[in-house]
Amino acid sequence: MLKQTLQQKLLQKLSPQQIQFIKLLQVPTASLDTRIKEELEENPALEDGSLANMNDSIEDYPDKDPDDYENKNDDGFEEEFSLEEYIQEDDYKDYGGNYNSEDDEDHKEIPIAIQDSFFEKLQNQLDLLALTDKQYLIGNQIIGSLDDDGYLRRPILSLIDDLAFSQNVMAEESEVEEMLAVIQEFEPAGIGARDLQECLLIQLRKKDQDNTIVKKAIEVVRNYLDEFTKKHYDKIEKQLNVNSDELKDIINEILKLNPKPGDSAAVAGKQLQIIPDFHISNNDGVLHLTLNGRNAPELRVSRTYQDMFEHYEKAEKNDKKMKEAVQFVKSKLDSAKWFIDAIKQRQQTLLKTMNAIMKYQYEYFLTGDDRMLKPMILKDIAEEIDMDISTVSRVANSKYVQTEFGTFLLKSFFSEAIQTDSGEEVSNKEVKKILEECIANEDKRKPLADEKLTEILKEKGYTIARRTVAKYRESMNIPVARLRKEL
Repeated sequence: MLKQTLQQKLLQKLSPQQIQFIKLLQVPTASLDTRIKEELEENPALEDGSLANMNDSIEDYPDKDPDDYENKNDDGFEEEFSLEEYIQEDDYKDYGGNYNSEDDEDHKEIPIAIQDSFFEKLQNQLDLLALTDKQYLIGNQIIGSLDDDGYLRRPILSLIDDLAFSQNVMAEESEVEEMLAVIQEFEPAGIGARDLQECLLIQLRKKDQDNTIVKKAIEVVRNYLDEFTKKHYDKIEKQLNVNSDELKDIINEILKLNPKPGDSAAVAGKQLQIIPDFHISNNDGVLHLTLNGRNAPELRVSRTYQDMFEHYEKAEKNDKKMKEAVQFVKSKLDSAKWFIDAIKQRQQTLLKTMNAIMKYQYEYFLTGDDRMLKPMILKDIAEEIDMDISTVSRVANSKYVQTEFGTFLLKSFFSEAIQTDSGEEVSNKEVKKILEECIANEDKRKPLADEKLTEILKEKGYTIARRTVAKYRESMNIPVARLRKEL
């Protein structure tokens, strides 16, 4: 049976301004410029305050020609924004297209070094060969199917289908295999391999085959690659009937090879660009915090749009198009004000959060010594600045601070507390630092197991379970003892 009832609920809903602020808070500094430019293009009522506004007074810009201002009506409103022209615009055209948000001086292209890409280099090598049209098309298809790291992970049968559908070339499996072998001779060595083993073998076969070490290295890669990757060196010694010195030379020969012979230069160029949000300087023992200027852009509401809105408010509102025009201008003005407020709130939140972190970890920022880091969790800072933990988390997870001893993600300053035998609470960062030093100074022929590391920490006053030591070691991307073993 269906029936209607009245219910009263108390719900928490985010306002559009709050949602906009949350999104802006998460944006890293490197992307903030792009986000602001997008808003400037979408909203003509928002202006970059660093640019000269055409509606400012002549006294403010004496270099401007006074004739430019002769076309204003009695209300000080420029003719180009006249009511008649405005309401005749179809669907209210996007004003962003006519708005220039950059100075001519700043709009300079960054010079880029011109060089052939990885695929272009392979294509150039293919062009130098004396091939039939069919062989060239097969080779071209193989090059286009390579991954960025230089591997061919697409099956041969799939390549045959690709050639048939896209190039209308009917190729046999043997023909594709033959052209693949040709491409595998290209530079860089190891290109066109279908797995790691084939990649390493291609590179080793290009070396001096009369060299005994190279021959043994080929045998290891061909027959004992699994034992090699797991560092079961004793098994390899027995199988190859070599001593530890000879095995060391063989291992070093393999380690010289490139497991990813593809476009390593392009991959290196894709590294994340880190732009710090804060700068902390040490002035004779007194820390000084500043916010990156890119986080504080000069934005303002367009005076032209404000004048336009006031003009429309005074006009008759019986006309439907006039009402639509007033509504459109008001929405753009509100949106511009919201965005400016969100940017200001972002600045205040960033400074408030970082200032609390700096005061909490004052001794660390003075020295840069990890052992001076105090245990600190998100809740500590949230209570200090009277904000929600989620807000602090958004700041800590995406913002960087530049100090005199490096640039760090704010998240790296947060750590849990560990109690020593003396009852003192220290940061787990201190324990990780000790683990890192122990592993760095260990005998690589007999690396320290987790049990031994646990004993060392216990001797230093840190009673920690072995599984916790393993967790800390993994968080620092340090492999287990067996994989750290060296000859």
